[in-house]
Amino acid sequence: MIDALVSGRLHGHASERTGQGGSQFVTARLKAAINDGDTVIVNVIAFADKVRAALLALEDGESVALSGSLTPKVWTDKNGDTRPALDMVAHALLSVHDARD
Repeated sequence: MIDALVSGRLHGHASERTGQGGSQFVTARLKAAINDGDTVIVNVIAFADKVRAALLALEDGESVALSGSLTPKVWTDKNGDTRPALDMVAHALLSVHDARD
């Protein structure tokens, strides 16, 4: 596990879900820029009420910074090329909506 701060743009809309035990969580995808102009996908899951609500309030393409536990992954695209990805359990969030309050 890596304790990380990641910023990027929301890719699609966040989804609220219910676990088998009845716990609520939100999943989202973030596109984060890397040094060569490419992007990496960050798969986000949030359990904290404030973070869940904030993710659900964001629209596709909005900028956001997330803090949490990060796990590196690799996936294979349609062409058979391996690409990096990151999984994050988000504990805190900062967005433009916070600056407006």
